[in-house]
Amino acid sequence: MTTPARTFYGLRHGATDWNREGRFQGRTDNPLNEDGLRQAHEAVDMLRGAGISRIVASPLARAARTAEIIAAAISVPLAIDDGIIEFDFGSFEGLPVRDLMIKHGVKSATGLVSILPADGESWDAMTKRSLACVSAWLDRHRGDDLLFVCHDAVMQGMANALCGSYFKNSHGTPFRYLREQAQWRVEQVVTSDRYSPSPPAT
Repeated sequence: MTTPARTFYGLRHGATDWNREGRFQGRTDNPLNEDGLRQAHEAVDMLRGAGISRIVASPLARAARTAEIIAAAISVPLAIDDGIIEFDFGSFEGLPVRDLMIKHGVKSATGLVSILPADGESWDAMTKRSLACVSAWLDRHRGDDLLFVCHDAVMQGMANALCGSYFKNSHGTPFRYLREQAQWRVEQVVTSDRYSPSPPAT
């Protein structure tokens, strides 16, 4: 599996009606709702001081539109890449996530991955293609800090592969996939005007 050479940023698109209804969305190409548009604009405030100089987005409308709003606001180039398109949930698409978790007796992201249908994409294949996509962009644009605007499953797959765990991911909230001495961690991007900075460690 390809491992990115350096730190990068990831952002889950703004919300859609299916997100609000708690449905598996996958490749179903739903647009942002009013909440999702607001979240995209709010993400700009969190990213403005992060030094992002290039954005790559999934081709699905909810991700592409989120990326367009951010790219226009911070004046950076935007590209679309199928490599970070959302996971294909197969026959689960459109079904309520909670109902299926209850039905199968699973309570975690790991459990959810274990019940995915055989008629969708392989979780490992999704993770490999996403990491390969990110790595290729980082290699191609070595002087840029890149933001990948994509989807929860894509971001979770990459986090688990790099850090060994999943994380709580919210719509329109930027995260930094931080590489330090070959170790990875995922941390939320925060801005000093919204949050009190932690005191320095002594």
